[in-house]
Amino acid sequence: MKKMNRILLIAVMAVCGLFFSLAQVNAESTLDIAKKRGFLNCIIGNSFVGFYTVDESGKWSGMDIDICRSVAAAVFGDKDKVKFKSVQWAQSFTSIKSGAGDMLSKGMTWTLSRDTSQGLDFLDTYFYDGQGFMVQKDLGIKSALELKGATVCVLTGTSSELNLTDFNRTNKLNIKPVVFDDASVRNAAFFNKNCDAITNDRSGLAAARSSAAKPSDYVVLPETISKEALSFAVRQNDSAWANVVKWTFAALLEAEELGITSQNIDNVRKNTKNPVIKRFLGLEGNLHKGLGLNADWAYQVIKQVGNYAQVYERNLGPNTPLALDRKGSLNELWTRGGLLYSKSFR
Repeated sequence: MKKMNRILLIAVMAVCGLFFSLAQVNAESTLDIAKKRGFLNCIIGNSFVGFYTVDESGKWSGMDIDICRSVAAAVFGDKDKVKFKSVQWAQSFTSIKSGAGDMLSKGMTWTLSRDTSQGLDFLDTYFYDGQGFMVQKDLGIKSALELKGATVCVLTGTSSELNLTDFNRTNKLNIKPVVFDDASVRNAAFFNKNCDAITNDRSGLAAARSSAAKPSDYVVLPETISKEALSFAVRQNDSAWANVVKWTFAALLEAEELGITSQNIDNVRKNTKNPVIKRFLGLEGNLHKGLGLNADWAYQVIKQVGNYAQVYERNLGPNTPLALDRKGSLNELWTRGGLLYSKSFR
């Protein structure tokens, strides 16, 4: 009997040891994992002009791309220490939960259900948007309320599909959704007149329109039917990593508020007497220790990637295919009537 009890005790201790080991693995922050690996894994989508697109040489560009590069600059002091993993919408959440990606930055709308049921923590809104509709100009449609009985191209598994259903039911339009799991296929179907209209975030419609053979043949209808807070996310319950990612984004905004750009940052760092700027750039204080980063992490972010305004202008601004003027929009700084502002670097 004593022998059996000893065997049972050993078995229980072995199982407990296994669970303890698994707990240790699960407790390891993505920050530590990424540092050991030597680069960041960033989950993005297939193609979204202005947010993430790849050229013929395989180089990615866009607002989401710059956000990921900012985090790489903060962690490694090198914005290029990041690999981009392009996945379909259906794989977006599992890629983070499984550890295949360190952060998700792909024009994803922050919603309650995604925040509470997908094993993710959404951290900040980097672009405020809303859903709309686009049609061929020669149809003569002036309002989304005229889409009664229309076929509408939409990406499946997205908030756009759910919003379309709500809009349809509320207004009794008998809209017939035509669903796709690939944005490029959806766009091609619309331009080939397989759908009467296409629905997406208004930034997405602008991106699709810019890729048309003749953009002037298409018009975005005036209605905005939803709030779309485009946000980035990380694995749930990993506060050390979440802090790094959200404060990296805050650094982009803080730099713009302080008038610091990638061009003038060296001069500012050399000559500033402002204690706020000194703390921000790691010239005094020890704010970096709480993040587990080097003292110059914010300097590296701004020097290598730029501030929020620079990121916006080169990817979405008036001189880009999207031509989205930031002035007067929600994506302005709070000092200019927008919703964006940095939390305090103190």
